[in-house]
Amino acid sequence: MEKYRAIPQGYMTVGEVAKKMGVTVRALQYYDREKILTPSCFSEGGRRLYSDKDIVELHQILALKSLGFSFDEIKKRAVTINTPQKAIDALTEQSKAIQMQIDVLSQSLREIEILKEEIKQMQTVDFAKYADIIVNLQMGNKYYNLVKYFDKDMIEHCHKNFNKETGGVFINKFNMILHKIEEYTQKGIEPTGKQGQTIAKEFWQLITEFTGGDMSLLPQLMNFRNMQTADEQYINMQITLNNFIEPALNAYFTNSGTNPFENKNE
Repeated sequence: MEKYRAIPQGYMTVGEVAKKMGVTVRALQYYDREKILTPSCFSEGGRRLYSDKDIVELHQILALKSLGFSFDEIKKRAVTINTPQKAIDALTEQSKAIQMQIDVLSQSLREIEILKEEIKQMQTVDFAKYADIIVNLQMGNKYYNLVKYFDKDMIEHCHKNFNKETGGVFINKFNMILHKIEEYTQKGIEPTGKQGQTIAKEFWQLITEFTGGDMSLLPQLMNFRNMQTADEQYINMQITLNNFIEPALNAYFTNSGTNPFENKNE
């Protein structure tokens, strides 16, 4: 690379380029080190000297950077984008990547706003519950707010027996059963009939899976409608669930000849 004792006409120093293009000297030095933008030449004293062509290239780099391209992508694209279709393909790919980032940030914003409302209701500082609420939101549990009603034993039980993956599977099963119960209730299907008994069996198997047979955990799962601070959405769901599942379970236990509650205090 040619070196000049004085700055030749048509060339600019790194400071002049930084001022002209609205970037920092440190950024231009970084671009040079990383081979993103190498100046056309240097002075004898080692000063970077940029030509008009370099300025045009820098303008392109800054434009791509503003569109969210990483520097690695910019270096790659500068070589491979040599047709309109390749430019369109690169922009399409970047558009998808940006949309994914938007989706992630939108979800994070939603979780932040939800957690703020839950903290207002809890009126306590409990980071363990805060974390559990966020995890349940991320698992798609629309009844994430129940966590704030759980006591220490219930939370420890959940942590011991479920992780994010198995918890998500459990929640999906519960949501499917609840959806069926809501559907059967709307259609007037009897809890004691064949379909109702199938749901009762599935529901009880799910409860047994969750509790591991520890019936002392049931009150926290079944009695939120009696809490003054319970959410209206959950109360309505609980009423629909209980109105169907209580007679369905009674019939199921009678038909199977067992009642898990009979000896629960012995």
